[in-house]
This record gives sequence, structure tokens and C-alpha cells, in this order.
Amino acid sequence: MLLTIDVGNTRIKAAVFEQNTLVEFFVFTKDVLLTETNYILNKFQRIKKIVVASVGNVEKELFLSFESKAEIYFITHESKFPFTNLYTTPTTLGVDRMVLASGAVLRFPNQNRLVIDAGTCITYDFIDANDNYLGGAISPGIRLRYQSLNDYTAKLPLLTKKEPENFIGNTTHESIHSGVINGVASEIDGFINLYKTQYAKFIIILTGGDTEFLAIQLKNTIFANSNFLLESLNQTFQYNQK
Repeated sequence: MLLTIDVGNTRIKAAVFEQNTLVEFFVFTKDVLLTETNYILNKFQRIKKIVVASVGNVEKELFLSFESKAEIYFITHESKFPFTNLYTTPTTLGVDRMVLASGAVLRFPNQNRLVIDAGTCITYDFIDANDNYLGGAISPGIRLRYQSLNDYTAKLPLLTKKEPENFIGNTTHESIHSGVINGVASEIDGFINLYKTQYAKFIIILTGGDTEFLAIQLKNTIFANSNFLLESLNQTFQYNQK
């Protein structure tokens, strides 16, 4: 058994795999990392390896405390990936984006792929049919947009995501919901349409914490999988082992 751990900007996601089968999925905050990881290791005592990808501020030494229970592997820029990285500043490319690109290549071979990760930030990553990673875009995610309206104005309230009743908001709350949610959906559809001007055909993979909420808002046909990063971690680890 294998435990994959994704340390994001906001939360930690983990999944237990039996080869390519996801057995159980976990989400928790950084302050309970040790407790939750110990709980998972005690629950699944056949876990022999832990694979970690991190963009959050969690010390590497915390994971090394589990070395007595399982082998620890960190996915870094020095790991092997099944694509050619054409990013002009390759060492600044987030490991999470590299793992997603890796998963897209391994899961969907010989085709163009656009991976959209809707989390704290919304990231766009494009890998062509020749397995060249070309780059993408980064923008604020849904929670950041709600939070910024509250942080940088005097009177706008802090709201949580909600599907707007109408694109014409008739209250301040509904106007904020319309601006944030319709804005994000229009942005994503707009980016997809931009890629269509250069590529006749490509698969669109939507993942991240807001996957299910956004999937129904989008006009384009997508492959939605909120666990795609954890699955890609598992596949990337197996790729490195080979």
C-alpha cells in the first residue's frame, strides 16, 4: 500500500492506494498533520511507502518522523517526469503543477492536454501531444476572490461560495456571488476558448477543491476529477520507480 500526501496552500490532502486503486481519501489542516498521518498509518498498517508533494509551508522534517513506519519519498524538481519541461524558468514551476502534468501525460497519452486546478489559486497547465510542457496561467481561486473583496474594501462582507441566482445581482450579496462565480466560470471558459484558437483538439482536465462546484458552471466539456493530483502523485511515483 502507498500513501500519497499533497500539501497545498490551504489544506493537506492524502489518499491511500492499493496499486492504482484509491482506497480512502482524507483532507485535514496543517496543524494536525502528525496526528492525522499517524491515524492513517495505524488504520492501514500495510502502507510501506509515503509519497509527498508540497507547495505549502510544512517542514520536511515533520514527514521524516514517520520513517520508522514507512519509506518517505519527496517529489521534487529533480524527480523524473514523463514530459519535456519548456518552461523558461523551470525551477520556479510548482511541484504540484509538474505532478498534474505528469498525471495528464501518463493517463492520456498522445494527445494535447489542458489541466485546470481550481484550488486556492486556479492554475492552467498545457502539455502538447508530443509531451512538451508549454506553461499556462495562474489566477486567484474562488476563496481568494471572496476574501480580497472583504480585505480591500471598507464595507463588502466576507461570503462563502454560493451559486448565484441570477447573473444580475439585485443585492450586494448576490452581486458578489455573481461577480466571483460567474467571473471564474467565464475566465475558465475564456482560457479554454483561447487554447482552441491554436489547438484543434485537446482534453480538458478539471481538478482541485472546487471541481464539483465549478463543473456545472462551465460550458465546455471537461473531465472532472477532484482527486487527480493524488492519483497523479501515485502514477508519478510509479514512473520514477521504473
